[in-house]
Amino acid sequence: MRRLMLLRHAKSDWSTGLRDQDRPLNERGREAAPRMGAYMARHALVPDLIVASPAARVRETVDLMIPAFEKPPKVVEEERIYASRADTLLDILKSPAPPIHALMLVGHNPALAELAGLLVASGDVETRQRLIEKFPAAGLAVIDFPFDDWRKIHPKSGRLDRFVVPRMLEAEPD
Repeated sequence: MRRLMLLRHAKSDWSTGLRDQDRPLNERGREAAPRMGAYMARHALVPDLIVASPAARVRETVDLMIPAFEKPPKVVEEERIYASRADTLLDILKSPAPPIHALMLVGHNPALAELAGLLVASGDVETRQRLIEKFPAAGLAVIDFPFDDWRKIHPKSGRLDRFVVPRMLEAEPD
């Protein structure tokens, strides 16, 4: 089995006047990212590898999440994730080395939402509908595949295990 975790970067700061790729997180984003990391660690959602966009807001999101993991996963920046489309992300997914069982892509919308919609064929109907309607900042989609080779991933081959957004975690105890 392979597990894919899609994480949209946390909320960014539009007031800086910086170019898009250089925008940092805002206060809400700096609170949501470690909360999402803690949730992931608590639920054993620890990736073997994180492949992330080189955008500043993505790097900051990952940096704030990583301390929650007992053993931090390897992080690799992938330029193709920034300003990509779902088909590009699918190509990236098909390239990990065989020992990678749990892979996390950290990037941007609309590509992450499009990829999730492309890959998911089953899972809780209401959760799938929420995912289709909105993939908010710091949202996490966990998709499982019934095979052990990333190259076999194709449209509608995954099952949505869960879709978690920061608002859901505000009520969860630490």
